[in-house]
Amino acid sequence: MFTTKSFIKKNKIGNFLKNVREHYIRDDISCGIPECPKCPAESSSYLSVSHVNKCTLFNGNHFIILDTNIVLDQMDVLEEPVIANVIILHTVFNEVKHRSLPIYKRLNAILENPSRHFYVFINDHHKDCYLPEEEGELINDHNDRCIRKATSWYINHLPDKKFVLITDDNKNKQLALSEGIPTCTITEYVQNLENSSVLEDKLSRKDYHTNDDSKDLFPAHLSTGQLLKAIKEGTLHQGTFRASRDNFLEGFVNIESFKDPVLLQGRSGLNRAVDGDIVAVEIFEQDNWVSPSEIVLEDDSTVDDLEEKEKGLKGTGEVQPTGRVVGIIRRKWKQYCGILQGGSEGLYQIFVPANRSIPKVRIETRQAEFLRTQKLIVTIDSWPRNSRYPHGHFVRALGRIGSQDTENEVVLLEHDVPHSQFSEDVLACLPQLPWVITEEDEKKRVDLRGIDICSVDPPGCTDIDDALHCRLIDDGTKLEVGVHIADVSHFIRPGTAIDLEASSRATTVYLVGKRIDMVPELLSSNLCSLRGGEERFAFSCIWEMDLEANILSTRFHKSIIKSRRAMTYEEAQITIDDQSKRDSIAESLRNLNELAKILKKRRLEKGALVLASTEVKILMDSETMEPLDVEVKKMYETNSMVEEFMLLANISVAEKILEDFPDCAMLRRHPTPPAANFDPLVKAARHLGYEILIDSGKNLAESLDKATSDKNPYLNTMLRMLATRCMLQAVYFPSGTLQKDDYFHYGLAVPLYTHFTSPIRRYADIIVHRLLAVSCGADSTYPDLLDKQKSADLCQNLNYRNRMAQYAGRASVAFNTHLFFKGKLNDEEGYILYVRKNALQILIPKYGLECTLYLVKKGETSIFEYDEERQTQRAGDVVFYTFDPVTIRLHLDSTNVQHEKFVVQLVKPVIEGFSVPPLEEAMEASDIVATPNEKRKKKEQSKKSKKSRK
Repeated sequence: MFTTKSFIKKNKIGNFLKNVREHYIRDDISCGIPECPKCPAESSSYLSVSHVNKCTLFNGNHFIILDTNIVLDQMDVLEEPVIANVIILHTVFNEVKHRSLPIYKRLNAILENPSRHFYVFINDHHKDCYLPEEEGELINDHNDRCIRKATSWYINHLPDKKFVLITDDNKNKQLALSEGIPTCTITEYVQNLENSSVLEDKLSRKDYHTNDDSKDLFPAHLSTGQLLKAIKEGTLHQGTFRASRDNFLEGFVNIESFKDPVLLQGRSGLNRAVDGDIVAVEIFEQDNWVSPSEIVLEDDSTVDDLEEKEKGLKGTGEVQPTGRVVGIIRRKWKQYCGILQGGSEGLYQIFVPANRSIPKVRIETRQAEFLRTQKLIVTIDSWPRNSRYPHGHFVRALGRIGSQDTENEVVLLEHDVPHSQFSEDVLACLPQLPWVITEEDEKKRVDLRGIDICSVDPPGCTDIDDALHCRLIDDGTKLEVGVHIADVSHFIRPGTAIDLEASSRATTVYLVGKRIDMVPELLSSNLCSLRGGEERFAFSCIWEMDLEANILSTRFHKSIIKSRRAMTYEEAQITIDDQSKRDSIAESLRNLNELAKILKKRRLEKGALVLASTEVKILMDSETMEPLDVEVKKMYETNSMVEEFMLLANISVAEKILEDFPDCAMLRRHPTPPAANFDPLVKAARHLGYEILIDSGKNLAESLDKATSDKNPYLNTMLRMLATRCMLQAVYFPSGTLQKDDYFHYGLAVPLYTHFTSPIRRYADIIVHRLLAVSCGADSTYPDLLDKQKSADLCQNLNYRNRMAQYAGRASVAFNTHLFFKGKLNDEEGYILYVRKNALQILIPKYGLECTLYLVKKGETSIFEYDEERQTQRAGDVVFYTFDPVTIRLHLDSTNVQHEKFVVQLVKPVIEGFSVPPLEEAMEASDIVATPNEKRKKKEQSKKSKKSRK
């Protein structure tokens, strides 16, 4: 039988339409309990007759039925194995799906695990449990009524079994009790379980114990209705809140109607916003706008200190739009990694997140002594306006503080990197071994196994995406150049489990000594990797060129190749430089290198930028996996050679797929930065007498080329590093979503660009391969490939995952660099990168390291004079300018294990009363500055010298 549901819906043009849907009622739906004599056996039910729920509130074993709010708020508790034999009503299941997709996914993971004994009962289609909506009844009240009805049905259906409804909705609880349903809150249930202390820590609490008479520290938030109305009227503005990493009392909100971000300062300005929240902002009158603070502020103060710190927030630079948060439209809270703050005792503890953008969190825990030794995960539950910090709860411990495995886990979690093992469904998509190339494969591909192809990659690379060849044709008057890319799309078919997993991960993430693959290792390091001496499937882009690197023709096809050698950049460079080598690979590399130089020169003439960054390589001990040394990566001509042909292949492919798919080609653009972004670069160069032109990429490139100094050979590199930081991020987009003028790639100075050359580690390249395969007739299309909206959604995920992967890589390098410097005391050569009001930002090229030299200690008077206009700091006759060379002493301060930082002292130039003597002199003069290792060495040297004198 069926009934009907009707509802009124407003369409896009404002008309109201009545929708009627059939709702089928069935009499064959099982209750899911294995020994039920009345219901047919249900194979999907994991409910167990052997598991016993032990809660002293209720006599004997029982099954649990959950209200929607319990699933939404208490998933951390529900994921604990002690909570089992749980019936999830379909009413609850659907409401969770509509209200929180992340919680819905976590709930599904539990439901699919047989050991957890969870079961979904389809109550809203059951003939005895279905309840139609009453006129004027709120949806929430109807759902609560359905939950109580289904619970009552279970009680009557199996009188010899016990069923308990758990709800935190007081009204629902009282109604359930009045109907004779055993009911309690989740807190009551957990507190009456055996060994409940750990589980109690995981309870999400909205009702922290606070003093009702306590003073409000923050303004009240406006209601949702007030916010939406004011935003619609234009009196308030909506945007995403971004907290400052350098100043905990400052934040920004990007709003479309303002060119510059809106500045928020102080407690009332931030008003309990947490990084990532969607907030409503009130903009002040222009007379009340201020400039950002120029000082660094860490949250190490009490409530009483805040007012004093807020007085010093106003900067002296150019003012920008300023406002305050008046309400939260949507919280973007997630799980945060960190540690407990030392010094606090009792039930309530302060949690310090690893991410400096997140405020400290007040949690309740009964295992503080153990947790102080651990990195842990905490989530935020609420932030009352009379509390200095948000309130949250403990989720789980990750491992011992300082452990490399634990720190890697923290990096991955903090940057939202999917890193779980590949599921059985994904692994089932992999080809069976031994994998061989069949005659059918050979018929569909161009056989290039006879061509001398080789790959050139970093040392230790196992996921080899690309290989190259170059050979003379037409009696030496032309060159055939080929870029051969691993054909990953052959193994990853659209819509399969492995495809969905790869699209979710989006990119391979590289940490120090560890790699989080986008695809399983069988593909990434074996069947797809273009290893030397092995036959592999490839997607080839082949050009005919004249000897001046002009392209005469281009063709694309799927191929079979056999790389002759897998070389490192250094090996390839040695081969090119050794003129005694005349084999085909050596000649191929020399020709490729000469063509690459022409291509690069041509690119730079068109305005492509040569930027710089501090890329370092950390040498690890193969046994202990501890860092042995940190060094800047060496670059060879062969690095540039490979880069030029990868760029050329990407450009050629972009032109092809846009021609054939003008609305859904996946492209990559690099937006032109706003002129304001270049202010730090322009000012820094101007103070040194250089004029940096920013009106076009070509002028920027030319003016950077001219900014050189014989006295400071590192000056040009630092200017390019500053220029890199002025750039916007390059992003993926579907061609049909933007105008053609917006396709431009600013950094490369090309009108069209995509990613084709790294499909093993980038999902965007797999999509591009599929588009190109359709263009070439090598494969067929499918609906999602041509869906502009789905492509746009995919690009959004790709851009996010790529950004997070980049940040995760940097965080891993930073942790291992700290590990390398632990216990060391070094004097290092560096350069001033930025001059701040109270500090100098120092770059140490040897380690690619940036650190801060503070010019005044807390509570002391500074001997330095800051000139904001000229961006200098003066102490007597010594004046510090941006890019000046300095010698500094470097020591890692590990007293704050959460945020270890470098303590920096000035060695040269010498400023009396501020500088410290060189390390050798200091060691001879005193043991005070020495680390324990250095003290021991000094004592040993002293003993040796005494023996020699005797």
